[in-house]
Amino acid sequence: MTAIIISLIFGAITMVMWQAASDVLNDRITGGSVAAFVLTGMIVAGAFGALTEVFGELMRGAGAAGRLGELLREVPEIRAPAKPVKLPEPPQGRLALSGVTFRYPTRPEHKALDDFSLAVEPGEVVAIVGASGAGKSTLFQLAQRFYDPQQGSIALDGVELRQADPAALRNRIAMVPQETVIFAASARDNIRYGDWNAGDEAIWEAAETANAAEFLRRLPAGLDTFLGESGARLSGGQRQRLAIARAVLRDAPLLLLDEATSALDAESERLVQQALERLMAHRTTIVIAHRLATVRSADRIVVMDDGRIVEQGDHASLLAKGGLYARLAELQFGELAA
Repeated sequence: MTAIIISLIFGAITMVMWQAASDVLNDRITGGSVAAFVLTGMIVAGAFGALTEVFGELMRGAGAAGRLGELLREVPEIRAPAKPVKLPEPPQGRLALSGVTFRYPTRPEHKALDDFSLAVEPGEVVAIVGASGAGKSTLFQLAQRFYDPQQGSIALDGVELRQADPAALRNRIAMVPQETVIFAASARDNIRYGDWNAGDEAIWEAAETANAAEFLRRLPAGLDTFLGESGARLSGGQRQRLAIARAVLRDAPLLLLDEATSALDAESERLVQQALERLMAHRTTIVIAHRLATVRSADRIVVMDDGRIVEQGDHASLLAKGGLYARLAELQFGELAA
């Protein structure tokens, strides 16, 4: 459209100039009148040219508004019931999955979890291990009620998740993901994301617990330092410790750790592991780990394969069984005695 409008405008100006030159030569019009007409024509032509750009912006805006309208009209499947059951006080952090079968909407033919049952007691540290695609991360998605299972039930502190308010449920869960989400904001706001009502004293206490206070004090403006898009001004270990500080500030009874020490150098991993040990104290903790060295001290290790539990026990007993865990340990440690 822009090319057509420009062609028409310049074509019209050329024709006007040709006719004006002929009229001036024949004394039918003066040169000043021609100049005034051409100047006015160029102003009008410029305005019409700008209209094409405005029209393009309007069309893009209409498309974006249409997509936003679709989102606003969408009715979420995961929502609070009309009369939600109140979670018991004080919170315990007990999580129980019973006969859970789940298929992702995008892959209805594949069972991510198949008749899965697991009970995690308050204060227990449970490690979930297994090959990629075994269903480990699906557990975390269901525990936070981002999806509902097709069969079975999931309960937190004795209340079935479908009967509880999702907001109240998620307030009792803290998560440290593998890929830490750092917002394009200050360090203070990134940590306060765990608890928006926290003051600076609580923030610094959480940072100390997470081994993050030292590098935060070295930042140009301390807690007010802008961290850049996705935390571009921080290293991987620093971003992970910031996420741990956020979880500390949240002070939730149930802690979910999804490969929290992956892709870190030895020094960063040591600092992150120390912070995690402090965070896990007196909390129910579920840990997803591919690196078995990080879960040896867990109270219980659950080995998953193809959406099912194939083994359970501590590190030593699972090695003695010689099953899937023992094979994974042999691949990573080089010998079963490790």
